[in-house]
Amino acid sequence: MTDQVSGTSAVATAEPCGRISLITMGCAKNEVDSAAMARALSEAGYDTSASPDEADVVIVNTCSFIQSATEESLEAIFEAAALPAVERGDAALIVAGCMPARYGDDLAEELTEARAFVPCSKEDDIVAVVDGILGYVRGAEPLPRTASAPAQAGPVFAYVKISDGCDRFCSYCTIPAIRGRYHSFPFEDIYREVERARADGAREIDLIAQDTGRWGQDLPGDRDLAWLVNELSEAFPDTWFRVMYLQPEGVTDALLSVMAVRDNVCPYLDIPLQHVSAPLLRAMNRAGSAEKFHELIERIRAAVPDITLRTTLIAGFPGETDEQFEALCDFVAEEPFDYVGVFPYSREEGTAAFDLPGQLDEEEKAERAQVLRDAADACCVPRIAERIGRVMPVLVEGCEEDGQRYGRAQCQAPEVDGVTFVSEGEPGDVVEIVIADTLLYEMEGE
Repeated sequence: MTDQVSGTSAVATAEPCGRISLITMGCAKNEVDSAAMARALSEAGYDTSASPDEADVVIVNTCSFIQSATEESLEAIFEAAALPAVERGDAALIVAGCMPARYGDDLAEELTEARAFVPCSKEDDIVAVVDGILGYVRGAEPLPRTASAPAQAGPVFAYVKISDGCDRFCSYCTIPAIRGRYHSFPFEDIYREVERARADGAREIDLIAQDTGRWGQDLPGDRDLAWLVNELSEAFPDTWFRVMYLQPEGVTDALLSVMAVRDNVCPYLDIPLQHVSAPLLRAMNRAGSAEKFHELIERIRAAVPDITLRTTLIAGFPGETDEQFEALCDFVAEEPFDYVGVFPYSREEGTAAFDLPGQLDEEEKAERAQVLRDAADACCVPRIAERIGRVMPVLVEGCEEDGQRYGRAQCQAPEVDGVTFVSEGEPGDVVEIVIADTLLYEMEGE
């Protein structure tokens, strides 16, 4: 019988196989967690470069923030469970991350194909879990290393988590139940992660968390996010730094000042507003209003005139009236956002909003989300086109299959804001180009 968390087996073998495959679902924060697990397993002697159909252990790091993410994670789990080696019992399946954290024992009862379940809070124990499954008992001798795939160049950017958990308890959100209470990571740990990423070839560091603006509030001293960004940007002057997932309350004058004076701090903010109706925001257990957000945007642009702004919005929250939805669309049309992410409200069990009156049906939520996306595109795409003729540094990332080079300017966050096509430079180079053309959210430089 395998223990749900540790996966400990009573049988030990002298020379275990050590091929591990990690499948990551969900957001950048999960990518960071997967990288940490892979690093720990690699340092323990395991080969983490195996493909799923060649692995002795397949780890699916799941996301369960909303129902659609849960469904995608389940699909990945079932695909891994259907691998011939897993079906035969020659390879083991581990389910890690958000789903075990959210569903606990219920998940173990339903997914009998998995050999072990590792919630977010236990991911530091992944080596012990894999050791137990493969029957390896650690002693004085290190684990024999298996042959690894040839080393390949890594991405030119890296996500670095500066905290975990959340204390906001937004009424629609499952994160506090999955990740626990908010806690900042010590500066020394963050600094080491940046050093590690730089050694691996990263030229851009994206600082992420569930709530980046709160960094330092639970640490001794008077350090805050502005201090952190300033220290890192000064210590690594040839590295771009970008702040993601910053709640409105976290936009301080001190942070804007650092952004304005440090050339290697991307003039870019990702601020999830979620809505602009004050009553709906209160129902979400959030603060703000259209007027307050307008003032916030004006304050930001006064401090950093060339800043790029991204936000996320929820359409179809319980009780959202036609007038409130129209006000949200009007806000998007009037405010100078460069990028807008739109999500239909997802009704999640265990959240306060699950039982709110005024639930909209799925079709209505999807329709509203699409209308809001169309409104955002109608405003954002012309703003992207306004960049034509501007000179911008671009971090080259790679080449497409046809040989076309591409990268990102400081106004483009990884994986969400499109790319800039360039004619020269190798991955990791920063080349200065003139924006010659745009197509929707993509840019072309010369």
